[in-house]
Amino acid sequence: MGTTEGWPARLEARPIDKADADAWAELLAAKEKVDQEMENYDADDLLEELADPKLDAARDSIGLWSGDQLVGYGVVRTPDHIVDVHRVRTEGAVHPEWRGRGVGAALVRWLNHRAAAMHEERQPGTVGEINTSAIASNTGADELLTGFGFEPCRYFFTMERGFGTPLTELPVPDGLQLVAFDPAYDEPLRLTHNEVFLDHWGATPKDPDSWKTWFTGSRAFRGDLSYLVLDGEEIVSYSLGYEYLADAEATGVREVWVGTVGTRRSHRGRGLAAVTVARLMVEAERAGYERAALGVDAENPTGALGLYERLGYEVQSRFITYRLPIQS
Repeated sequence: MGTTEGWPARLEARPIDKADADAWAELLAAKEKVDQEMENYDADDLLEELADPKLDAARDSIGLWSGDQLVGYGVVRTPDHIVDVHRVRTEGAVHPEWRGRGVGAALVRWLNHRAAAMHEERQPGTVGEINTSAIASNTGADELLTGFGFEPCRYFFTMERGFGTPLTELPVPDGLQLVAFDPAYDEPLRLTHNEVFLDHWGATPKDPDSWKTWFTGSRAFRGDLSYLVLDGEEIVSYSLGYEYLADAEATGVREVWVGTVGTRRSHRGRGLAAVTVARLMVEAERAGYERAALGVDAENPTGALGLYERLGYEVQSRFITYRLPIQS
């Protein structure tokens, strides 16, 4: 049963479930028209998120309803493991027509409370913080979050590269081999990814369930646009391609998303990431895609920002990750 207690405008609050996917997609479409985050979702995308075996939607999600309209939502997630800090991630949105009525503040209070409880349940006695993100141009979100004590801690860029200018494949260094993804590489690739991202901010090792859910098992994953560099039988570099159908539906542009790029420490400095990304783009153009896009940490320790700029990518939007320490 839903409840109106404690929520503004006597909204009904209840966890999100599969039956809410269409209404959830409508809320996010309305949000995108105003916030311009370059992120679009259809109901199938959201059903896939709800199918994450690590998400207990009954406890870790909330939907705010005015009649049959979903006017706000929130979700709390926690990583499989911790490396330095237990970062509990929250997300949420309020329909633009319902902003300025206290709905966002009520959502943040609920999300913070649930995130703190999750920290105590999953990682008691460790250092914990809440992380949440917003596009830098969303001044309302910034005011709301900083008003709750959040502070900016990391910046990320979304970058694009149109296929209207020539693309060139790059040579593979001697002794190495460039191959397309094959399911036989899936588990070695997961282990490689876990090793590669140990020195990346906020990254945590992925177990097989999370790997399948968010990486190679996602409906957006395109194995035919994903490339690996092998040194003998060892994966030493890789780029994974994705296609989000809701983006093409909303924008009219067929885009390949370069979702994950990595190189083992032992093989960095040899241009291998550029080799895989260049091949991915060349093959995507041949397959009819019109542009490539990706996200990058502005302070990526491997110099990824410069790599993508050299490949012709340009920054389109900037996102801020905020942090709030969890008080024990």
